[in-house]
Amino acid sequence: MTQEKIARINELAHKSKTPEGLTEAEKQEQQALRQEYLADFRRSFQNQLEHTSIQEPDGTIHKLPRRPVPKLPKN
Repeated sequence: MTQEKIARINELAHKSKTPEGLTEAEKQEQQALRQEYLADFRRSFQNQLEHTSIQEPDGTIHKLPRRPVPKLPKN
């Protein structure tokens, strides 16, 4: 996600807290940007976990076992 998109998320968050609030188009844009941000975060975190190894007290190193992906509630 680009810095411009993150800045836009912040702009919309600040505007939503003002008395005039967001227009319907801005609300949709905010939701789309949030979903994109969360998808990017999840991808990054999954990549980090896939490249994580554990060193046991006996010195052996192994990768983290892969677990099934839980189903997330739809917002």
